[in-house]
Amino acid sequence: MSLTLQQFNNLSDSEATSQLLTCCTSEAWAKALAEKKPFADIDDMLKASDAAWDEAAKSEANLMEAFEGHPQIGNVDSLKEKYRNTQASAAHEQSGASEADDSVLEALAQGNQDYLDKFGFIFIVFATGKSAQQMLDLLLARLPNSRDTELANAGAEQNKITRLRIQKMFGLA
Repeated sequence: MSLTLQQFNNLSDSEATSQLLTCCTSEAWAKALAEKKPFADIDDMLKASDAAWDEAAKSEANLMEAFEGHPQIGNVDSLKEKYRNTQASAAHEQSGASEADDSVLEALAQGNQDYLDKFGFIFIVFATGKSAQQMLDLLLARLPNSRDTELANAGAEQNKITRLRIQKMFGLA
């Protein structure tokens, strides 16, 4: 069930924080954004969210807390399930990834493990509309980066995901 912005604005700060934690698991971000209500409109809220995230993302602990809210892309079987069902479950997305090749899925699973081993956190990417091959290409392009670069990249991707989840919370995406 989605909320209206008016309903959200009328929540207590703790209730609003609880709702926001479903969008991003960084407590610092959620509390900072909850304290900024009421919002005039969704654009106002998204701008406030960006500002709260920019502040929260200065701390590696806050980044890690947000990243831990994502399931790790796991084994090949779970990847097959994800990508083979994309077309039916997400018809609004641009991706035509309903038939991802097994070799791509195996490489993606291995790349995700390599990424975790190198950086100490899972590969975070705004996946909406991306095929398994596009995800693999992005992962392989980012794998040679330094940890600091990847913290920044993952933080930026986390913010995109959070923005989409806020819109979904209000039934807008």
